[in-house]
Amino acid sequence: MIRFNFEDKSIKPVLVDDAEAGYSILEIAEEHNIHLNHNCGGVCACSTCHIYVEKGDEYLEEITDKEEDFIDRAINPRLESRLGCQCVILEDEAKIEVTIPDQSRIIGHEH
Repeated sequence: MIRFNFEDKSIKPVLVDDAEAGYSILEIAEEHNIHLNHNCGGVCACSTCHIYVEKGDEYLEEITDKEEDFIDRAINPRLESRLGCQCVILEDEAKIEVTIPDQSRIIGHEH
């Protein structure tokens, strides 16, 4: 289960209860028509899929040095910052809560 919250308060939270292990937060967002920029196509080559993992980081693959380098380039990085493309779910029964930063400040891929 993943709860998507949004910094843009005009967007209501979305609860996804069918997220499966082996998929990234970005892939789950795309599958459920949740807008999350991803200029590089989800290959850890930019910072546009930056998210905040509020709860459940223990259910995600560990952060890598490469991911940390790109997070440093994100808008308003925090301790709980991750890249959605790198947050691969480890368990089907995971309970995760993320916040998607305001996407209007990112230039690039729109859908």
